[in-house]
Formats: sequence, structure tokens, C-alpha cells
Amino acid sequence: MSTVAGTGDQADTLRQMAHKAKKNQADAAQPGGLANHKGIRVISVTSGKGGVGKSNVVSNLAIALSAQGKKVLLIDADLGLGNLDVLLGLSPAYNLNHVMSGEKTVMEILIDGPAGIKIIPAGTGVQELTSLGQHEKLKLLDELDMLEEQFDIMIIDTEAGISENVTYFTVAAQEIFVVVTPEPTSITDAYALIKLLATRYSEHHFKVLVNMAKDSEDALEVFRKLANVAGRFLDISLDYLGCVVKDEKVVEAVKRQKAVTELFPDSEAAGCFATLARRVIENKRQGGIKGNIQFFFRRMLDNQGAS
Repeated sequence: MSTVAGTGDQADTLRQMAHKAKKNQADAAQPGGLANHKGIRVISVTSGKGGVGKSNVVSNLAIALSAQGKKVLLIDADLGLGNLDVLLGLSPAYNLNHVMSGEKTVMEILIDGPAGIKIIPAGTGVQELTSLGQHEKLKLLDELDMLEEQFDIMIIDTEAGISENVTYFTVAAQEIFVVVTPEPTSITDAYALIKLLATRYSEHHFKVLVNMAKDSEDALEVFRKLANVAGRFLDISLDYLGCVVKDEKVVEAVKRQKAVTELFPDSEAAGCFATLARRVIENKRQGGIKGNIQFFFRRMLDNQGAS
């Protein structure tokens, strides 16, 4: 990973931040430590291709997690084509670009979503991130400390595909969820994404969520196909997170700009999301070795500025 070069003072500041994050993480690992009381999980949800319902999965999973007592923050990381607000019938006045320009703070752009979730709307392009100086980056990171205290889980909805934007957000997260459908092209593209993240960015742990499956057996077969190919050619850990079945209630909810878990809570798809949320809560990644929310944004911003 490349990092941004700066002045001696800036480098010292970043080293101090990294030292503080490591110390907090070490304290959290101790019995009765900080992790037993707070510590946000940063989960990146991505896919190898568009059209797999990833953003719909993200929004409904967040609502299901909130219904089970978790405080959830969503960040729409599809810079330029973000659609979480559209899916949920929201009209944000400000977005991440307004934070980058200094017009607004992170807290001021947060919008309320269904079931108490909070959303950071997407900006309109990655150039704003690359133009930030070191001082602006550090100011942004200071603001993010407030979010660390307020949420249990942050879910990043990345772009589809294998663009640099996807890797920026994905490699900085603690956990990577890959959404795939039964279509052969989706499986092929999901493998290509996993291969890229494994070989170029040394990511070795992935959780697979199968969307639009006929039933649980269909979903397991999709996972087996992906796991078999990955097992032959890659040194990675691929875990099955679960599935969401194909349900016309999802289509109806999208048309009405509502989450299916909100509009049709008794539907089969809503039941799938409730099960997924329980698994996410139960299967918290051990160790949290990739840091917290500030680590996530510091790594992402440093990579954005790298040449």
C-alpha cells in the first residue's frame, strides 16, 4: 500500500495517530478492555458486477441489524452514482463532498433512514478526495472520532466491479462481504474481484452472501461453485454468510422506494435479512485486526492521495 508523503510534522502526527489506534486496539483485546464496551465494526459490501442487488442488500441488512438492537451507520461509497438515498426515498441536502470542501461536518450531513439507521450520502466524484491536503485529512479524521462513539456497525456500500474506488474502500474495512447471484456471470465476476483483492492487496478473508436465490439449496450451490474455483487457485478463506431468496415483494418495495424489511416485514425476503443480521452479529470477526473507523478513513484517504 502506498502512503502519502508529507512534512516531518505531518508524518509525526500520522505516526502518533497510528500509535494511538494500536494502543486502543491492544487495550481492547484485554479482558474487560475497551472492546467490551465500544468499538465500531467496519464492513464493506461489494460485488463483482452490477445488477446483483447489492445496495438493496445493504439497506435491508442495516435495517434488520437495527431491529436487533445495533446502531448502524451506512456510507454510500459509490462516488458519483450513489443510490442508497433513492432506494429509501430520501432526499439529502448535503453529501460527503460538502465535508471534503469544509462546508459541513460529518455530523451535519448524516441523514436519518428507516428503523433508526444513519446514512452518509455519496459525493459526486473521487477528485475531491485526492485534492485534500494533509491538514484537511487530519481534520476529517478528528470529526470521525465522534462517530466511533455513536455506532456499533458501519456498512460501506461500494461500487460494483473492480475499480480503484472499490479497492480503496474495501481493503480499509475490517470485513468484506461479497454479494453474488446464481447467474454464471455474477459468479465469474465475484471470483475476479476476490482474486484481485487477494493477489494485489493481500486480502484473505471473505464472506459470501447469495442474493436472488431460488432457495437455500440454490444459494449453497452458488457458494460451492465460487469456493471450488477459489480453493483451487487462491490461498483465501471463503465463508458462507447466507442468502436472500428471490421475492416479488422486493421488486414492489424498490418501486415504492422502501426497504422490503420495512414495507413487507412478514415477507420471505425480510425473514432472510433477519437471519442474516443474526449471523452478522454472532459471527463478529475475531481480533478486529484492521482497526476502527478512524483507521478505515485514514487508510482510504491516504490511498486516494497516492500516485
